[in-house]
Amino acid sequence: MEESPKPLSSLPTSKVARAARFAKTGLNVGANYVKHYARRAVGAEAPTDALHAANAAELYGTLSEMKGSVLKVAQMLAMEKKLLPAAYADQFAQAQYQTPPLSGPLVVKAFRDAFGRSPFEVFEEFDINARQAASIGQVHWARGGGLTYAVKVQYPGVADSIRSDIRLVKPIALRVLGLSEDTVRPYLLEVETRLLEETDYALELQRGQEIAAQCATLPHLEFPRYYPALSSARILTMDWLPGQHLREFLATEPSSAVRNQLGQALWDFYMHQLNTLRRVHADPHPGNFLLRTDYGGTVAVLDFGCVKEIPADVHRLFTALLAPETLADPVRLAALLEEAGVVRPETDPAQRVFYVSTMHTSLELVGRPFRQAMFDFGDPAYMQALYALGDDLLQQPELRQQREPRGSEHFIYLNRTYVGLYALLTELRAHIQTGLR
Repeated sequence: MEESPKPLSSLPTSKVARAARFAKTGLNVGANYVKHYARRAVGAEAPTDALHAANAAELYGTLSEMKGSVLKVAQMLAMEKKLLPAAYADQFAQAQYQTPPLSGPLVVKAFRDAFGRSPFEVFEEFDINARQAASIGQVHWARGGGLTYAVKVQYPGVADSIRSDIRLVKPIALRVLGLSEDTVRPYLLEVETRLLEETDYALELQRGQEIAAQCATLPHLEFPRYYPALSSARILTMDWLPGQHLREFLATEPSSAVRNQLGQALWDFYMHQLNTLRRVHADPHPGNFLLRTDYGGTVAVLDFGCVKEIPADVHRLFTALLAPETLADPVRLAALLEEAGVVRPETDPAQRVFYVSTMHTSLELVGRPFRQAMFDFGDPAYMQALYALGDDLLQQPELRQQREPRGSEHFIYLNRTYVGLYALLTELRAHIQTGLR
């Protein structure tokens, strides 16, 4: 049985405190390397896997304590299973489900600050032990008025910590990559804006209610009701919904029919958001969905903290780049890539040919599900091809030398959304109808 993470009695939120915690981690990781190579020097066994495991545990421990943006990055990295050594991927995957929670006194303080009462006075029953803890907040079970609630409590100071993390990392990243701040400002602003929106529980409540209403006609989906009177700037109360997270659900060995229906519900949900609502639930990691076999397969959608609003011109570009007629017309593709900022007017002819060719290859593969009436995410060859494409692109000298970011900053979260969706559908081994006729 897994040991529960030890509750946290405080969080480092200032720039100085977080920088000091990073520095301590760096020293510990360095010490692990010294011990590793010292053992090798005297002929003792020192497997690299053991070094990765020790450093992954050290780094994950730091991320878990710091919460906020750095832990959110761990969630994102865990969705890309080939990006990291296995030890890191395994550790970071915990960020999708469970990290060390806040201690009871901090939870009580959050309620007294919000309502002037303890959680035991707000609800008839309240479990002081978090049922789930993640990067921005943790979830508690509660009961009152014949209803059961999921109560999300935000970590103290998390919004300030996001700002301090970005200010801490930005000058280092600019120096290492040799970039000017003007070049990367739109991209950093996009990330900072989305992360800070996740700390705005009033905005999350509003978006959750709106998107649930706008998706009410889609089959096999469920959304929690939200309770404004039991919510505040740092506390969000909604229905406690039944179901299991992906990992536990798959362990029950659901039938292919159930997995297909769940995958179809997820695909339809994201296509409806993209093409009708023009905004998407942009945090599709497994911890934000509950799955069950009811009615042949039902998905409960949680956490509308990260929602990407899609401007009309960005939607037109995104869908046009995935269209089959674009791949069949190099001139049209080049024009769209120039509009997207991937190819620029000053790009020399040889580089222009390279970018258009590289993007054609990428779009053909990445956009394949959008161009087929049926698509089998259970075929391992597709994800293997995607991983191989990523490896090939990383080996391209032209791309390795290209330090300046290209393309619309809006694509950061759109790309992240579909990487996450593809990963979920692949884990489900779902065979779906894309809606293409």
